Amino acid sequence: MSSLDVARTELALAVLYLNKAEARDKICRAIQYGSKFLSNGEPGTAQNVDKSTSLARKVFRLFKFVNDLHALISPTAPGTPLPLVLLGKSKNALLSTFLFLDQIVWLGRTGIYKNKERTELIGRISLFCWLGSSICTNLVEIGEIGRLSKSMKKLDKELKNTNKYKNEEYRSKLKKSNERSLALVKASMDLVVAVGLLQLAPKKVTPRVTGAFGFVSSLISCYQLLPSPPKAKAP
Repeated sequence: MSSLDVARTELALAVLYLNKAEARDKICRAIQYGSKFLSNGEPGTAQNVDKSTSLARKVFRLFKFVNDLHALISPTAPGTPLPLVLLGKSKNALLSTFLFLDQIVWLGRTGIYKNKERTELIGRISLFCWLGSSICTNLVEIGEIGRLSKSMKKLDKELKNTNKYKNEEYRSKLKKSNERSLALVKASMDLVVAVGLLQLAPKKVTPRVTGAFGFVSSLISCYQLLPSPPKAKAP
């Protein structure tokens, strides 16, 4: 391909990426938590950016609770252990509740809903739901990584006299394991962010710590949403 074709392909991938509401939300999230890290909870420009970006992000999440509601009532993959099924469904229920309550918080922050005290209470309840969903996500990812590791060891024994990295099934499981590990890192960081936003450990999880963990977890989310590059055509 010529350099123009490469540039056109890369721009097409960028357009595809930025057309996703989820991708724009995560970019805004990185800006929000980066600003929180810089402000460290002190009044100023960085804190204003943090607050305004947080409010703007809520628009991207309007009716997003439907996604997890659908996942909640959808059947799970065959062979999934019951504890992982229950944890996964709990995560969906908690995350859907968080996103639904977050819409009421948005109505309160924009002045449409006038009861400020109730808005703050609903906001805190929604954050506890997000904290709970993050805990469930961590446990699900740990369980799924364990299952993948067990199946990979079994496959490794079967492929003892061959190059396992040339085996398509093994490569697929390895890729899934890496994706699960990254998701576990992100979920662990989100757990710290939720603790910081709820101020459950204000001396240890300061606004700067919350901002740092939120910024890194946002970058991971942005990476996870990257579209797959097109496969090169055989000559």
